Amino acid sequence: MTRHAAIALDFDEGIDRKTLRRLRDRFLAVNRERWARAHSALTYRQQTVLELLPLAFHLNHPALPGYQDVACPFGLSQYQPAPETLNAARRLARTFAVRDQGARVPDIHALFLMGSPGTLGHSVASDLDVWLCHRPDLPEDGARQLERKAERLSAWAREFGVELHVFVFSADDWRAGRQRVEVTGENCGSAQHFLLLDEFYRTGIHLAGRVPLWWLVPAEDEHRYDDCIRRLVDYRFVRADDYIDFGPVPSVPREEFLGAGVWQLYKGIDAPWKAILKLLLIECYARRPEWPLLSLSFKQRVFGGELDADALDPYRMLFERLERFLDGDHATDRLALARRSLYLKSGLPLSRLEGDSTEDWRARLLSGLVRCWGWTGAELAWLDDRRSWRAEDVVSLRRLVVAELTHSYRLLSRMAREAGQQAAITEQDMNLLGRKLYAVFQRKAGKIEQINPGLAPSLEEENLSFHHQAEQGVAGDGWLLYRDLEDPSDAFWKPVIRRSGNLSELVLWAYFNGLLTRATRLNVRAGPGSASVTELREMLAALTGFLPLPVRPATREALSRGVRPLRHLLMVNVGVDPQAHLTDRGLHRLSARHDSLGFSGLRENLVLSIDQVTLNSWREVSIQHYAAGDTVIQCLNHILASTAWSGGRVPEVHLFSVSRGHGNAIARRLQTLFDDLLGRFFAGDNGPHPLRYVIEMERRYFLLQFQHREPGVQSFNDKPALLAALAAPQDDYRPVVFDRHALEEEPMLRAVCEATGSGSVQVFFRPGPDRCDLWVVDEQGSVLTLGPVAQAPRYVLLPLLRFLDNLLERRLLRQPDIGRAAGEVAFAELVNQDGRWVAQPRRTPDAGLPLPGLEVQAVGVRLPDDRMAFNLYCGDQEFTVEEYGERVIPAVAHYLGSRRRGGESYPVYLTDLHLPHDLDAGLYQPDIQTCQYLQYRQQIEKALTDHLPAP
Repeated sequence: MTRHAAIALDFDEGIDRKTLRRLRDRFLAVNRERWARAHSALTYRQQTVLELLPLAFHLNHPALPGYQDVACPFGLSQYQPAPETLNAARRLARTFAVRDQGARVPDIHALFLMGSPGTLGHSVASDLDVWLCHRPDLPEDGARQLERKAERLSAWAREFGVELHVFVFSADDWRAGRQRVEVTGENCGSAQHFLLLDEFYRTGIHLAGRVPLWWLVPAEDEHRYDDCIRRLVDYRFVRADDYIDFGPVPSVPREEFLGAGVWQLYKGIDAPWKAILKLLLIECYARRPEWPLLSLSFKQRVFGGELDADALDPYRMLFERLERFLDGDHATDRLALARRSLYLKSGLPLSRLEGDSTEDWRARLLSGLVRCWGWTGAELAWLDDRRSWRAEDVVSLRRLVVAELTHSYRLLSRMAREAGQQAAITEQDMNLLGRKLYAVFQRKAGKIEQINPGLAPSLEEENLSFHHQAEQGVAGDGWLLYRDLEDPSDAFWKPVIRRSGNLSELVLWAYFNGLLTRATRLNVRAGPGSASVTELREMLAALTGFLPLPVRPATREALSRGVRPLRHLLMVNVGVDPQAHLTDRGLHRLSARHDSLGFSGLRENLVLSIDQVTLNSWREVSIQHYAAGDTVIQCLNHILASTAWSGGRVPEVHLFSVSRGHGNAIARRLQTLFDDLLGRFFAGDNGPHPLRYVIEMERRYFLLQFQHREPGVQSFNDKPALLAALAAPQDDYRPVVFDRHALEEEPMLRAVCEATGSGSVQVFFRPGPDRCDLWVVDEQGSVLTLGPVAQAPRYVLLPLLRFLDNLLERRLLRQPDIGRAAGEVAFAELVNQDGRWVAQPRRTPDAGLPLPGLEVQAVGVRLPDDRMAFNLYCGDQEFTVEEYGERVIPAVAHYLGSRRRGGESYPVYLTDLHLPHDLDAGLYQPDIQTCQYLQYRQQIEKALTDHLPAP
């Protein structure tokens, strides 16, 4: 295109309407060329969308796409549809006909297409961003209706293969910074204003309506833009109704750089090539403020007579600026990445274009740049053949991309802090974007790194081999991943794709990054383990069901909240056989005891390892390996803790275990365990609820409970230790819940715990002819096993009731506000119904009935050495520590023996007990728990009975 004469506008010397018309026509000529280029890059159906878009907003016609109702604003200023546009509308809807709208003020001032269309950076994957500018006095409801119509038009455009985004606002709101914005996939939120306006002025294509008034102000007068505009309008050099004013862009405020940088990082997660170019431009603007903005350079060139579309191409101008900037910094590596970014953003495979490509303006322009860069044919071919890229290629390129994005973010952040300015981005948007970046790029323990964020179309491998490092003669438990191993011996000289400490992590990484699919042929060399191709196929099927690909990105709502686990997949015994000692001999143990955590008479725990795969609400995928110690308990503890810290919303838990070695039974057992435990602690999707959960595993017992939001686990090697823990005092009411297979040989104790309730003391008994099994559950849920007692039930229950009545009566006197129900004792008898023990309520015995034997009272005293001793009272006799010292118990026993007549054997009953409030030295207890009284009662009665002389 021939260069035109420069146009000079001097507002001080005087301007004329003819020069202004020439200038307007010049910008419109550039606009027509860009429109033609944008139009030519679209398919026929996509061209139809772009042609009909202005008409759909100009006419509120029911036959046109996007129509809502008659109340929707319409009318596009200065717009007269071309015959071709009307014909396209008639082809779309035969009932369409233009109706006279009468004389009315148009509701829409202008329509613009901005971004990459019509530029070197446009590709088949590019979307269309449209600015719809309505009149400033349009009511709020009218603006909302236009937004809804825009949404309908976007949905219609998708049917034609066009990703259309229409942003609705007024120019007045834009200048005042009042445009309604949120951070979404296609909106920069509050992150940018002047940077976006700079991009609009240099890339925008005028579709219909008023044209930008900015065109008429010389770049050197940008600093006094408002004064120039007033002169143009007030002196009627231009008609205000012909133009729209978004304001000037003399420079970008420094405080905007951080917000814009974070936003581009957000975009760079899915579209790195475009984001890298824009981040480099932001850095250039920030570090070279003396250089004019690209929009001003564009305007200077048009004023100067440069109308060649290639020379004015926004992406070419962008790259020329970056090249100048990076050359000045001697940043050759970053310049090389910028060149790759521009080439890949264009989407043009030059090495595969057939014949003479000069007719394609994009290919011609890009070829000229590539020749200047000195790229070889091999480098071009490698970039064009992204479908053949391997994981190693993508990993190395991703490292460069992440390094550049990280560099840009840190640089811009530091510059903003040094300037003492706050970012031009709301705190909400900043947190949202930061969390998105953290979720995608941040490395942390166990997280599966996504190596292909839009860098290559596919990384699928035809053949993969998983080798235990022992196969290479290396000690340890590591695994190696290879491709295309025809012979296992080739592994010594073939490159390793990835190394990992365990097989599950390696399989998950290969699946998550697209290397491993159902079509991939597999080879496994397990070394000392038992992994096989069949096992890997089963794992792949489990992962495919648990984590369908691609993983959808996190929503705005999810990122605005704290991270929480959504679902877990527990892969059990991957690569290990819990009964390898039998499998190697061709044997298989069968047993009537089928609990996988206590299998057969040997009570074997068949769970040797667990690999916990987690997908969280920020769409991060991680894996945790448990293979040492109590693997099930460790995994339970981790899942309980993460659920508690996420507000108690219960994640899904899925189980997978290989089919061999009782795999299905193991998966069912653990599925039941996790479902039951989470269902108890987090019933109603809140919690954790206060309770104590008992699990039996491999002849050992585990007691799980929460302290605030932290789960705690106690382990016990025998049943007496567990029972002692169940009887221990609690800070609040915590019922005992047994796992389905815990203490199956103690059905009565399980029945007791199932029947307990809060707020009172409960006595459970099972009577026999000459014995009585006895349990007491106190007001805090502590379970005390007091039997079996070799006495008739009456002589067991009445003394206990009298003791509890005395205790609770004193408690009511001290704390009258706890209520009468808390001072009552409930009795229940254990009855076997159809082979199952249940607790049935019974009337409370009369505590006033006479008892044979001798009643004793005790008062606890703390000795100077912090030991606990007791003063005992039997009838009118006192036996104090001051008088008898260590001999109190023997003295009382001697006295009781002397009261016996005729060699009779009377039982000894402790019917009342007072304890000091400092049972634990230095710790004051305002209210001592019932279980503590009963434990001391049991100790004193046993000591007295042991010291009684034989009858």
